[in-house]
Amino acid sequence: MTERDEEREERIKMEIIVDAYTQDEQAMGWHIYLEETMDVPFEARCIEEQEVSPLDEGETVRVVGKPSSEPSLRQQFVTIEWMDREFGVPLSQLEPVEASDDTEQAVSDWHYWLDR
Repeated sequence: MTERDEEREERIKMEIIVDAYTQDEQAMGWHIYLEETMDVPFEARCIEEQEVSPLDEGETVRVVGKPSSEPSLRQQFVTIEWMDREFGVPLSQLEPVEASDDTEQAVSDWHYWLDR
C-alpha cells in the first residue's frame, strides 16, 4: 500500500471529492478533476497490461482526451491514439512521459487514490 501523503489527501478531500456523498458523486468528482486538470494531448507509457486494453507494458501512446463513459471509483478512462485509431483505455495503466506538471499531478493523484 502507498504511504499516506497529507498534501495529496487534502487536495483529494477539498478539491476532488468535496461535497460528494455517494460513490457515484465521488466518481464524477474524479472525472471532472481529471478532465479539467490534464492538459491533453500528452505522451504516456503503459506501466501494466490489463485485460480491457491492447497495450503492452512499456508501450508509449498519445493521450488525446477523456471519453464520456460512465466514471467509477475504480476505473477512469482516457482516449488514446493507437494504430491509427482512437479509443478508451484505463488511466491506471498509464503514466505521463511528456506532460505538464498539472497532468502529472492529476494522474499520480488517481494512482494514489487507487493504491490506497
